Amino acid sequence: MTDNSAAQQIASGYDTGGAAVELGAVVIDNEADAGAAVRIPLATLNRHGLVAGATGTGKTKTLQLLAEQLSEAGVPVVLADVKGDLSGLARPGEGGDKLSARAQDVGDDWQASSYPTQFLSLGTSGRGVPIRASITSFGPLLLSKVLGLNATQESTLGLIFHWADQRGLALLDTKDLRSVIQYLTSDEGKEDLKGIGGVSAASAGVILRALANLEAQGGDEFFGEPELDVADLLRQVEGKGVVNLLELDDVQANPVLFSTFLMWLLAELFEELPEAGDLDRPKLVFFFDEAHLLFNDASKAFLDRIEQTVKLIRSKGVGVFFCTQLPTDLPNPVLSQLGARVQHAIRAFTPEDQKALARAVKTYPTTEHYQLDQALTTLGIGEAIVTVLSETGAPTPVAWTRLRPPRSLMGSIGEDAVREAARSSDLHAKYAETIDRESAYEKLAQKVAEPASPPEGAAAPEGEVPEQREREEAGMFQKAMENPAVRSFFRSAASAVGREVTRGLFGNRRR
Repeated sequence: MTDNSAAQQIASGYDTGGAAVELGAVVIDNEADAGAAVRIPLATLNRHGLVAGATGTGKTKTLQLLAEQLSEAGVPVVLADVKGDLSGLARPGEGGDKLSARAQDVGDDWQASSYPTQFLSLGTSGRGVPIRASITSFGPLLLSKVLGLNATQESTLGLIFHWADQRGLALLDTKDLRSVIQYLTSDEGKEDLKGIGGVSAASAGVILRALANLEAQGGDEFFGEPELDVADLLRQVEGKGVVNLLELDDVQANPVLFSTFLMWLLAELFEELPEAGDLDRPKLVFFFDEAHLLFNDASKAFLDRIEQTVKLIRSKGVGVFFCTQLPTDLPNPVLSQLGARVQHAIRAFTPEDQKALARAVKTYPTTEHYQLDQALTTLGIGEAIVTVLSETGAPTPVAWTRLRPPRSLMGSIGEDAVREAARSSDLHAKYAETIDRESAYEKLAQKVAEPASPPEGAAAPEGEVPEQREREEAGMFQKAMENPAVRSFFRSAASAVGREVTRGLFGNRRR
């Protein structure tokens, strides 16, 4: 069999009858066959995927390539920009000799192009349109992951959320949660917890300290309102899907918050989107970058919910690509759900690296054309070992693939350009200004200001929200609890029926 016939034999497994994402060309003996195309059928993208590889092997450009073609096909994309160099999607690429040679090598009729890009940032300190989630919506399970709580402390936090949900006390930001915790650990609050268990002072103290650390790391800028509406991620502009680019270039400041937010966003999509059945292309493709951060030190219950979400969200028309350095960064139950694999080079310098390499090889179908353990360590930049699901649902042959170059700008457009694009976005007016409406903290502050106590068991009248609200100071809540109006307010709230928040698979609020 000639090298060309081997490439054609592999490429025959990637033939499609419908629309597809074109990845590149099959490589045999370091030579790419421009006529041997490697592609992913759009109809199988809701079966999820993996993009993996060591730093500097071309993962980011692969993400850019995938996002471009999905956008061209009218499929919106959510993509985390961890390194800050994906903003070039908003501008046409710049040609050159190397780019032209690569395009010719893989049979790509390259043309510079730009794609509709929406720049987003977690909280208010970034360059993009600020996006937020309320504490209530985030839920106790995901918040426990962010706070680094153990199983006992997670259970305590769940009780706190349950109590607040039942009584219609909105937990919008960190000061709301702090207020409720301090009340429930007071003598008055313990009485209200008799029916659901107790909150120990030790566990409450740990949660309060973890909240303080989160606020010091900027978490208080993220939790609040207006909350992101996931429908704003499912947009098109002139037939192209919008690339929602989430700024995460300061991910090291709080990596767990960023990864857990992505999981919250995925859970929100699952809860909000209707069943879609089999589609010829997904409604949305979600790229979960730095995926290993989500799984580090995760409890079994947490991992089970991730697995269940990944399994079920495909029926909503959403595809998920996990992006990390090694396939072994993901637990096996999640890895087994990923139909498409794009594995860039693995660096195997240590015994642990060698073990990871051996495990990575076992995740691929057998092949007569490559020695996979050698191939995975000798791939060039912009090359990957690929296998996907065909339109019939069967794994395609393993293909050493030389990837197409992106058609948009490969690099950043600059911070000022990102800020300007965000300010001119139609989402800026919707999300730019923080809203601090009445919630648990404000209600308590109002009751403290009232001169008299309402009758036993009656709801206290609404007071005027102060124009300037101070941040909560140590000991303020204990002083507030001495006021009979506050105690009456909570007794009244405890008698309210039928207002408990309904929560979804991850404990996130279902609207």
